[in-house]
Amino acid sequence: MVAVSDSRAFRVLVLPGDGIGPEIISQTLRVMRWFEAARGFRFEVVEGLAGGASIDATGEPITQAVVDQAVASDAVLFGAVGGPKWDALPRARRPEMGILRLRQTMDLYANLRPAVCFDELLDASAVKPELIAGLDIMIVREATAGVYFSLPRANETGPDGQRRAYDTQAYTEAEIARVCRTAFELARGRSGRVCSVDKANVMETGALWRTVATEVGAQYPDVALSHMYADNCAMQLVRRPKQFDVIVTDNLFGDILSDAAAALTGSLGLLPSASLAGLDHTGRSRALYEPIHGSAPDIAGTGKANPIGTILSFGMALRHSFNAPGAADLLEQAVRRVVASGVRTPDIAAPGVAAVSTIQMTDAVLAALDTLSPDAKR
Repeated sequence: MVAVSDSRAFRVLVLPGDGIGPEIISQTLRVMRWFEAARGFRFEVVEGLAGGASIDATGEPITQAVVDQAVASDAVLFGAVGGPKWDALPRARRPEMGILRLRQTMDLYANLRPAVCFDELLDASAVKPELIAGLDIMIVREATAGVYFSLPRANETGPDGQRRAYDTQAYTEAEIARVCRTAFELARGRSGRVCSVDKANVMETGALWRTVATEVGAQYPDVALSHMYADNCAMQLVRRPKQFDVIVTDNLFGDILSDAAAALTGSLGLLPSASLAGLDHTGRSRALYEPIHGSAPDIAGTGKANPIGTILSFGMALRHSFNAPGAADLLEQAVRRVVASGVRTPDIAAPGVAAVSTIQMTDAVLAALDTLSPDAKR
């Protein structure tokens, strides 16, 4: 039996967002309620607005009141934001600014993006099956500094009439060290290998990144540290991805490389993520959890969305925010059983294979949880 190690109620802020966000969040809440009924968890769930939904209601991608709720919560469960409806808005008012503000205000500096291949879905990837069978990579992306947040930045017209745009990439040693420590701590519970990715050959921030990563690595003699340039890492992810265990890198490179790693698995709909404010000695952290895919407005309301990425994001919350690794293992096992049984939403269904709906996929996960927990009482 999976025991609950904390009897208090966990405060969870739910931000469904736009597009398919409300659909996948509603199904994940069904899984959350299963753990309440069957495993004795207690969740105080509050729902708020973010992204386009917040813009429509308040004129802002997220309000200060919702940010305050997020800071006061044990975890934030986030759907997806954005869509063509809001594409013409000024950058500062775009839906995506809501989650950037949350990351910065909550100091969610460590973005964890696992890329795990299910054996039953090897053919769904564009990469040869033998290259990705058994793939299990954790990418740790620095998420509150770097080029997405540094100043100055501008898009302007100069005195000569030429349009000119610039962004600034800046890092302090403290910002680099703390995300590297998170990567090393995670590696200790995995295969004990960290690859630090940078562009130390051409960027000053890359040179500092490599120096600090090396200094932090010296504090973890039980973890093997290697370094790689970002362009080579992109190539190696396609050429020989299983050489990696934990990859740690900056905000921009992490954004790009984690999507490349996710593509190896065959579908973005399967993959979760967590943005953490660091891990304490128990491995626990307040954080924001979300699938890595977007709002997919083209399929919103059709029942075609895959809820697994969001369900597994809740699994990461069980592990990192609710101090319940056993419950997280149970949920991951249930998802694997469902995928192994051949249940498929359209994004992972082979041609000619009947696909199930968002709700039916969640039904299958709940049924697997029941099967794996014969002592559960609901």
